[in-house]
Amino acid sequence: MRKEAEVNADTDNAVREKVHNLNQADSLIFQTEKQLKEFGDKIPADKKQPIDDALAKLKTAHAAEDIAGIESAMSELNTVFSAASEDMYKAAQEAQTNGSSGGSQAGAGNASDQEVTDVDFEEVKEEDKK
Repeated sequence: MRKEAEVNADTDNAVREKVHNLNQADSLIFQTEKQLKEFGDKIPADKKQPIDDALAKLKTAHAAEDIAGIESAMSELNTVFSAASEDMYKAAQEAQTNGSSGGSQAGAGNASDQEVTDVDFEEVKEEDKK
């Protein structure tokens, strides 16, 4: 049995690697489609088209179980999606920076408009009521 395992070790490793690559491709397809559904409207059209093209290549290679095609398509998809993600991140940072500077000015204006009054108060305990 041990000799049989040693004889088939190369075949087993090849099958294991193929299944691993297919699973990675399947996972990347799912994640990319989910992110496109969630953030697709925030991705500029010039960045979205290369993502769609690379995703289509990956789906084709996955369906054909072409390991070399899967690896190159995954690399391409990761590259183009990364570029689009950087643009979305920069846009979000700019929006946050612009929004926070305007918000702090508005908050400061409201605070100066309000009048603060000191008042005396008396604490009434339950025992004192009886």
